[in-house]
Amino acid sequence: MSYRDSMYGGSQSSVLSSLSTYRSSGLDGVSYTPSPDLNEVYPGLFVGDAVAAKDKAFLRRMGINYVLNTAEGKRYTQVDTDHLYYRDCPGLHYKGFQLMDLPSTDISKYFHIAANFIDEGISRGGRVLVHCFMGVSRSATCALAFLMIKRGMTLTEALALVRSRRDIHPNEGFIRQLRDLDRELRVCRIR
Repeated sequence: MSYRDSMYGGSQSSVLSSLSTYRSSGLDGVSYTPSPDLNEVYPGLFVGDAVAAKDKAFLRRMGINYVLNTAEGKRYTQVDTDHLYYRDCPGLHYKGFQLMDLPSTDISKYFHIAANFIDEGISRGGRVLVHCFMGVSRSATCALAFLMIKRGMTLTEALALVRSRRDIHPNEGFIRQLRDLDRELRVCRIR
């Protein structure tokens, strides 16, 4: 059962009544409200989408007190939250990276920053949401980097763990950069 189902009882009517922030108009003209989508991929670490990140009441109910936005910005497929968006959420720690989900994007320069932020949250007993627009590429890549850097997993181990809990699809450029990180970490462990 996903967190969406457990938080809203799985019924569409409870989802519609619980969320009022997002309204979309379908092709049939009927309005619907998308529900937050996130999964706990490691104890205290959640990977999710923009809907989850923008629903402050949902974050409070989930006990999320660290948010890492790997798609900060106002362009298409970015999520327009920043530290000011969460200013009315006492105790919530925020960090944002302005990344596009493109194979040419250098996400590797954020691997250690993301890993440190996630590790800080978990080490302090917090619950960390790492999100992007859909919660499948940028956010998943940063969660994988954390598991490799701070938990000593290989890329294969980290991918297996996260994929057993959430459907993720980092783009080929991000996978290439994670492979490079995997090689670097293996060399460091041998020394």
